[in-house]
Amino acid sequence: MSSSSSTSYLRTLYAGAFIVLLAMGVRATFGLFMQPMGADQGWGRDVFSMAFAIQNLVWGVGSIFAGMLADRYGSARTIVLGAALYALGMIGMRFSHDEMSLYLSAGVLVGLGQAGTTFPVILPVVARVVPAAYRSTAMGIASAGGSLGQFAVVPTGQLLISQMDWTGALWMLSLFVAIGAPLSVFLRGRPDVKAGEHSLKSAVRQAVADRSFHFLFWSYAVCGFHTAFITLHLPAYLIDGGLTATHGATAIAFIGLFNVLGCFYAGKLGERLSKKTLLAGVYFLRAFGILFLLAVPLTPTVAYIFAAWMGIFWLGTVPLTQGLIGQIYGLRYAATLSGIVFLGHQIGSFIGVWMGGYVYQTTGSYTIVWWAGIVLAVVAAVLCLPIKEQARAVPVPA
Repeated sequence: MSSSSSTSYLRTLYAGAFIVLLAMGVRATFGLFMQPMGADQGWGRDVFSMAFAIQNLVWGVGSIFAGMLADRYGSARTIVLGAALYALGMIGMRFSHDEMSLYLSAGVLVGLGQAGTTFPVILPVVARVVPAAYRSTAMGIASAGGSLGQFAVVPTGQLLISQMDWTGALWMLSLFVAIGAPLSVFLRGRPDVKAGEHSLKSAVRQAVADRSFHFLFWSYAVCGFHTAFITLHLPAYLIDGGLTATHGATAIAFIGLFNVLGCFYAGKLGERLSKKTLLAGVYFLRAFGILFLLAVPLTPTVAYIFAAWMGIFWLGTVPLTQGLIGQIYGLRYAATLSGIVFLGHQIGSFIGVWMGGYVYQTTGSYTIVWWAGIVLAVVAAVLCLPIKEQARAVPVPA
């Protein structure tokens, strides 16, 4: 590999990882706003849960169209649009004074912004420029950017709230996500179109007709259930248990810190071992972390051990799932197919966030949701095992 090509793909990799760092890091702060905004606006946890459930669902649906835009017009334009919508959504959240305006800003605009600045758009462009021998590791590194963002941005968000109130914090975080727009210059280009290559329609039809695609879709939904519920509700759960807001922010940050290693090694191991088996292991081991949290008395140490354990397996699903999509169906329409599978992730996110708020408002406890997370972790592990990892034949173009 020449030094110039090596420099080019490293630049793309690091720029992509930093965009994901900002987008996912800011997303991980939303649980910190639930109590101060709710106190000022008179909103319960059910209102916030619905807003972020909408956000997750819009993010999932939007990812399909963001993937299509990236495959057709290039990733850079898609990222610029996503960063602009994300920043506008954060600003709109600052000026939300009723439930509907919160749903439109934190829900719709931020969800659309996340669709253009996160994994379904970033990872396929990284995969295309990195040599095949290093592709799985590179996607692990890019995914780790999201985890590092969770570690770095969540404590920053808590500090901003304490120093500038939640209103000033939202202004600052909107600037964070806007940085993704100029960075998109390093992710220019779109997939090469080859003579006789099958169309987007035939590629989607092939994937949807494949059982393995459905297994990826629904197992990814369980990942979304876990990550969205924990990101939004863990800080409140810890406060309910007698801990402080700082403990909650630190626990979320710990998840991000330990997942830097989790993502890197998931990608690294994916080069040598079966990705579907690694995925099944990740889901199954998440169940033990939740069991630990429920089984022992809640203390700061317990919260941090839980966060570290979940962090190891947090976004390790991303490079493995995305890697399987490229490995099985090819890279030409990887952004679009990744967006479709990511919709499954976000359906799970919608259910996890909404269910957390509804169950808490109804029962005054999150216990039912935690147990649902355990059962779903086992189900996801079982779904991954029948996936066929062999590359599919390319459909004949119409």
